[in-house]
Amino acid sequence: MSAVTRSILADGRELLYFDDAGAAQRIPVPDTRDLAARPEPGELRYDELTGDWIAVAAHRQSRTHLPPAEACPLCPSSPSFASEIPDPDYDAVVFENRFPSLGPVLAQLPDPLAWGETVPAAGRCEVVSFTSEHAGSFAALPYQRARTVIEAWAHRTAELSALPGIRQVFPFENRGAQIGVTLHHPHGQIYAYPYLTPRAAQLAEAARRHFDATGGAQALLGALLERERADGARMVLEGEHFSAYVPFAARWPIEVHLVPHRQVADFAGLTGQEKDELAEAYPRLLRCLDALYDTPTPYIAAWFQAPLDPVLRPAARFHLQLTSPRRAADKLKYLAGSEAAMGAFINDTRAEDVAASLREVMRTAAR
Repeated sequence: MSAVTRSILADGRELLYFDDAGAAQRIPVPDTRDLAARPEPGELRYDELTGDWIAVAAHRQSRTHLPPAEACPLCPSSPSFASEIPDPDYDAVVFENRFPSLGPVLAQLPDPLAWGETVPAAGRCEVVSFTSEHAGSFAALPYQRARTVIEAWAHRTAELSALPGIRQVFPFENRGAQIGVTLHHPHGQIYAYPYLTPRAAQLAEAARRHFDATGGAQALLGALLERERADGARMVLEGEHFSAYVPFAARWPIEVHLVPHRQVADFAGLTGQEKDELAEAYPRLLRCLDALYDTPTPYIAAWFQAPLDPVLRPAARFHLQLTSPRRAADKLKYLAGSEAAMGAFINDTRAEDVAASLREVMRTAAR
């Protein structure tokens, strides 16, 4: 198990160090920066046309954007620069975002909110730095560090799920300038939403319908996994606890789902053996994406966890949806009229071809 050490930044934000298993007990360095008070939360507006909540976070316009390495806020602090991490070294770290889309207030949202009214943008946004090294990627992490980050995801999922008003916890990583990252340092984020997001609601409601139709005997994602494994054409890897495949109706040019073999709600529900395998399988998938072309592939790693709603939660299964807009070495897919306006995806690649390419990359890497 990794060691967890709590600290507080100069403006009152929480910071947690996650050190690799076997590391010495950390005594955190105090944050002595003269920081301004935390900004007031943004606002939430309710869209009656769609039933969606919209977060307005105008204060994020001033957030740090692609700074040089010597001014990176995720690198350890040095005598010449005080970053967001006061210690001179660390393994992995999680802290409250200085420019959050949601929070720091926590509250139960009204249902619904009247037109023309707003409420503070409740919730919590955290940054997860995977390593103290400025260059690199999650795919390049040693096994033990990947395992530590998975423990961090599980720890934060459990704690954030227990906060007042939180309905969904979403760990994710945006990688690559084409995706819109604002920091090059290898990192991800965790959003704790006070509402169920549209995409999560769509998946959870489909899962609940299937669950009810089978009398609670089968989860939808479990059924899809069984079909993909039986067919084999879109499988990428199969392990003891997890399997990965390109879904039959993939939306994105590159899309891989990494799914546990048993019904589990979130990171916090994984066993030690499942976490061990995930720490090997997930970076392996990322390395395959990067090996498809001569340059690294931009991606979004979206960890779908069961919503906290007691009706929807039993039917939903934890899984990863790993997607990239890269449709060729020198081409990206942009969401234009059909996708952006209608939500009707048109894919430029066949799922079977993408899976075959990933399997070939995986075989080549194993030689």
